[in-house]
Amino acid sequence: MKPNPFHSPTKMLMALSFAACALPAAADEGVAGWRSDPELDNARDRGGYATLDGRGPLVIAHRGASGYFPEETIEAYRLAIAMGADVIEPDLVVSKDGVLVARHDVTLATSTDVATHPEFASRRRAGENGDGEPVAADWFVSDFTLAELKTLGATSPNHPAAQVYNGLFHIVTFQEILDLVQLKAKETGRVVSVYPETKNPSYHLALWRAGKIPARLENTLVAMLNTNGLNHRDAPIFVQSFEPTSLQYMRGIGSRVEQVQLIDAYDVDFRNGGLIYGTDAAHRVYSQPTDWKLAGSNELFDTMLTPTGLARIRTYADGIGPWKPMVVPVKCRLDGAGNCTDLDGNGTFDGYPDAVQQRPTSLVADAHRMGLFVHEYTFRSEKGSYNVPFDAQGDPVREYLTHYAVGVDGVFSDAADTALYARSRFERRHGR
Repeated sequence: MKPNPFHSPTKMLMALSFAACALPAAADEGVAGWRSDPELDNARDRGGYATLDGRGPLVIAHRGASGYFPEETIEAYRLAIAMGADVIEPDLVVSKDGVLVARHDVTLATSTDVATHPEFASRRRAGENGDGEPVAADWFVSDFTLAELKTLGATSPNHPAAQVYNGLFHIVTFQEILDLVQLKAKETGRVVSVYPETKNPSYHLALWRAGKIPARLENTLVAMLNTNGLNHRDAPIFVQSFEPTSLQYMRGIGSRVEQVQLIDAYDVDFRNGGLIYGTDAAHRVYSQPTDWKLAGSNELFDTMLTPTGLARIRTYADGIGPWKPMVVPVKCRLDGAGNCTDLDGNGTFDGYPDAVQQRPTSLVADAHRMGLFVHEYTFRSEKGSYNVPFDAQGDPVREYLTHYAVGVDGVFSDAADTALYARSRFERRHGR
């Protein structure tokens, strides 16, 4: 039996918002030994963070409080704000009638209960996932009006705690998220920033050109920023994308907000601590921006990590959003046969749970030299392939502390309360 989400909502919010406070103080001691790096120590000795602006790293609630409630719902965003997150993040896709809604995917089966709606059974069809990969059969956001989307229940694809509430909450529009932030600012006096991603811009561009949606995604977004009085440099807005041309186009049509270039890779090479890229079909979807692929380029995301690539990003963006192993690599321990060792003793090598953090790369320092801030993704608290590394001893706070020490300017987290708790531990450790 599913619990009623409206039963004791205040107690629910309080319990979840302060759950991390019970974490042991010993977590403060778990930061990797390389924190004695003189350059980092000097930055801290000056009384500031090693961030670009000397302020504490932002805690960005990834898809809201998605570790606790189904992602990208108004309830998940309300909870993230109640927790004290600095920023809330929605992915933006476009409905058939041109409304920006918060969904991570252009398909619906993974994050909604659409499959249980017989009235929509005929909408299931083949297509692509937004990055060019074929989808055999699913339901697509662009085939549904907002009114139809609102009838679907949201589900969590990632988090067991959130899955308890599957089907009870609903899809939210970008305007509703902006309205929520404005309301909470009036109620509390605290302004929370919003961090929309233009999701699958090339895919949406093709839909618009084919007449399947009424306007280009970026045009709709910039128009909304203007309407809401948010299109200026000091607005509490960041716009992010994996596709450079989306951000460049937005600059060209008058976007004045801070923009962020996301950077991806196909996978981690746990044997050597590096990242895996490739140009074959299976790897390219994560190895290069979709717009570059469609343009026939063989250039991969890794070029963005170089000083030359960062300088190019600086012409249209204010920051970068790298995957977290680009900042702090992780590596397995090899056995005599050259295979990764099962460190956690569960009988198999599982990625991060069996990997150890290495010395940080120069990426944060390189980006800062270019005047770019660094917001890295994604931190999660459960055990999983890309979640908490083995040397954090199962404590996500230890991983946050390691990354905060490098000087990252923000972290995308599915558990904003834990990220905030870790930040407070870091501050106390360094006398702030």
